[in-house]
Amino acid sequence: MTLELITAIIKPHKLDEVKEALLANGVEGVTVSEVRGFGRQRGKTENFRGSEYNIDFVPKVRLDVLVAADAADKIVAVIVAAAKTDKIGDGKVWVTPVRSLTRVRTGEMDIDAL
Repeated sequence: MTLELITAIIKPHKLDEVKEALLANGVEGVTVSEVRGFGRQRGKTENFRGSEYNIDFVPKVRLDVLVAADAADKIVAVIVAAAKTDKIGDGKVWVTPVRSLTRVRTGEMDIDAL
């Protein structure tokens, strides 16, 4: 059985909802990173104490989830449903094939290492 890495960039306030949805759908582990970037909107403009300033890189959260290839489409749908706000900047989700995986502690390989 092959593995795939699902990477999602989402709004930070949606992290708990996405985590709960992943746990409810059998995902046993996820790596979370705080990241910053921009997409089509090229950042955003904020007002603070009467002054306007530009935020070039918007704060986001990156999730990395390893799953069996046959479960990848379902998990992508779960992430999209939980992260969606219907507003600009909801994020992106993509899937990358994983050639091999090894659990450091035991030496287990591929699907056994999940």
